[in-house]
Amino acid sequence: MSTSTPEESWSPDDLRTPDALLHSAPSRDVTPQDLVMAAGRDVTPATLDWARRKLETEGAAAVEKLLP
Repeated sequence: MSTSTPEESWSPDDLRTPDALLHSAPSRDVTPQDLVMAAGRDVTPATLDWARRKLETEGAAAVEKLLP
């Protein structure tokens, strides 16, 4: 029977979260509908206009501000 603890048998790579899992950014461009849905709002002409304006001023980073 081994006297080592499970922590001693782990390699440093086992403790790291892969970089791709740390980011919530989509692999494609953020659409106004994506932003509306991330904000938890209903998709309406008014909220789509809000999202278009927000994307014009903040770019794709606008969705990052809404998601944890």
